[in-house]
Amino acid sequence: MKEKYQVKIIENIEEVCVQVPGSKSITNRALLLAALSACRCTLHGVLFSDDSRAFLDCLMKLGFQVEADEDNKKVCIQGTGGRIPNPHASIFVGSAGTAARFLTVMLALAGGEYELNASPQMCRRPMQPLLKILSDAGVELEYQGEEGHFPFKMKSDSICIDEVTIDTSVSSQFASALLMSGVIVKTGLNIVTCGDRTEGAYIKMTLKMMEQFGIDVVKERNIYRIPYINTFGRKEYQIEPDVSGACYFYAMAPLLKTSVIVKNVHMDSMQGDIRFLEALKQMGCTLSDEKEGVRISGKKLERYPGLHISMKDFSDQTMTMAVLAPFAQSETLLQNIGHIRFQESDRIKAILTELQRMGIRCEEVPEADGIRIYPGEIRKAEVETYEDHRMAMAFTLIGLKTGKITIKDPMCCRKTFENYFELIESLYI
Repeated sequence: MKEKYQVKIIENIEEVCVQVPGSKSITNRALLLAALSACRCTLHGVLFSDDSRAFLDCLMKLGFQVEADEDNKKVCIQGTGGRIPNPHASIFVGSAGTAARFLTVMLALAGGEYELNASPQMCRRPMQPLLKILSDAGVELEYQGEEGHFPFKMKSDSICIDEVTIDTSVSSQFASALLMSGVIVKTGLNIVTCGDRTEGAYIKMTLKMMEQFGIDVVKERNIYRIPYINTFGRKEYQIEPDVSGACYFYAMAPLLKTSVIVKNVHMDSMQGDIRFLEALKQMGCTLSDEKEGVRISGKKLERYPGLHISMKDFSDQTMTMAVLAPFAQSETLLQNIGHIRFQESDRIKAILTELQRMGIRCEEVPEADGIRIYPGEIRKAEVETYEDHRMAMAFTLIGLKTGKITIKDPMCCRKTFENYFELIESLYI
């Protein structure tokens, strides 16, 4: 793939039918739960990407027996019941936020001496709330750079922790990390959640997967009681297709006035981004859950309305909603997205900068914790991606509609969807 990708216009496409990789969120949770379990677990439908390969590499550095079969999208992991085979290790999590948060907590609660490093991008992302909890519990941290960030050394031995409070506002991954690894705390662990995403989609996904692996979590209001158990696990686990990745294709339905089906994506998915399909329905698309997968059709649309919509439970699709907005009949207001400033890039700033670069009027709306985007004419532009896979994939859609967009650093999408542009190319055939 070249350093820049000139997106060609697509006209009069009758149907889009694609298959997307496995879910990153489910893959990385399944990797952690399988490693913590007491079973040899075979994961099917695994996403192989920069993030998941970083997670797998970390597990192998920690001494876990891992067999990866990329051709068949399969990984076998021998769980060790909460024990780290190599309790003196150095790991590199790359740019994977899930690996960074999940493995940090697992290693702290399991005990040992570790050196943890990450990519420059991940070193800029917040870790302080999680690291403070661990430090208060007796984990020794020695920062190699900025305090509260990667890289750091960590020593953990006989820590004292039975209840923690975690704010979900910055990242729900902090809560998910504590929920899953809390199972190895021998006294059990109570997790008190606060903030605006205490029952967010990703926390619900974590709890559902814990249940699937045999961990019974008791919930009382905003308190989760995690039992100590070292005998849980399962021999097989099927990972859902990535709904986040599917949404870029589903967005083509109203944008290109076509019909889109993504194989094996169904409305009963545990992934929060399935809500995006409901948003497309609000725009006037038709939705049908068929045997092959969900079909979204925008064939009968002339234009679609701009939505005023909370993105709190499917914020990874903020960029996808944003690139549909210039072609809507009315303004679009995307609300409750403040936390996306702290992800792979400052996504609010990135969206506004790139839309303004192509001549679209848009603005931040502090009282809605969001952004407003107005309909407008697209002018030719080269889109900066900020090393952010979702910026690259979402803004490609504007190019498919207009032919006026060039994507810089297109292969940053390898983080979660390394054949994205191959699938885009297949649409021209």
